Amino acid sequence: MELYARACRATPPRPAGLAAWLVRLVCDGPGWPDVILREWAPALGTKGLAEVTRLVEQRAAVADPDNWHQRWTVRHLREQLAEVSGDVDRYVAVLAEHLVSADQYERVVRVLVEAGRPADAIGWARRGLTEHSMGHQSARLRDLPVGLLIETGDPRAAVAERRAAFDKQPTIDNLRSLLATVAETDRDETHTEWALTVVRDRVAQQPGYLPHLIDALHHTGRDDEAWHTGLARLDELPARQRIELLHRRQQGHPADVREPYRALVNAHLLNSHDKRRYDTAITLLRHLRDAYAAAGETDQFAKYLDELRGQHRRRPAFLAKLDTARLHPGR
Repeated sequence: MELYARACRATPPRPAGLAAWLVRLVCDGPGWPDVILREWAPALGTKGLAEVTRLVEQRAAVADPDNWHQRWTVRHLREQLAEVSGDVDRYVAVLAEHLVSADQYERVVRVLVEAGRPADAIGWARRGLTEHSMGHQSARLRDLPVGLLIETGDPRAAVAERRAAFDKQPTIDNLRSLLATVAETDRDETHTEWALTVVRDRVAQQPGYLPHLIDALHHTGRDDEAWHTGLARLDELPARQRIELLHRRQQGHPADVREPYRALVNAHLLNSHDKRRYDTAITLLRHLRDAYAAAGETDQFAKYLDELRGQHRRRPAFLAKLDTARLHPGR
């Protein structure tokens, strides 16, 4: 399509015919190849673009409101026509007709950034974040005004944007963004303490934020608090985070992780709904063996394995995997 567009620029066909073909390809074609109207604008010229506009409005007038494809193709072409017009306000107005996600607001913001209108871009970004404050698209949208505020000499407002986002949703991703912006601007440590207080208080109200608190504590170097907080509520953490918590603690305090690992091994062995419970238990036992070895208590691990065999002697499949794993120090 790009090569053909170049050929048409070199030797322009009839504008009306080219316009009709492009509109049919988008509206009646299989969905590919993609028509990027700005590549065809030089070949279409003023007359051709006017004909595309006429045909698109004609399609819009008869489009079935329940037909997603028809509605999308008309909107897609109208947005591209507004783009090639060179009229930024017209382009923004057309994009603003369909603001159903943070991603759509991001398109508006980027148009305004490219047009050198940072204040308008920030305003539109804030509107979008008011409507769509959560999700990865919203996070990407928020990065734009933060960057613009820093570029235009208002770092405090940039940090305030991050704090507002974290206060609303104190997740580890929002914390990383906040601290990164703080590091880029004022490096004020009070933001870290404030953020940890926010997420601690949120956990007290909504326990589902506990994993974010553990990650936040690790991210800010509060490893001891993360360990004691997580250990007290180990069952409430995702499986991945439980193992990570134990791994971190094992590095400097191997004796501390023995009982938690043993409890996890037992929990997995008794979980009849997990088809991979025996494999998971073996993996945990390897970590536990390393912890005993680091603490200089290899003999105690051997004793524990013997006890484990006795407790689960009616699980031959598990015992077979245990034999294959060769975890016993004396065998």
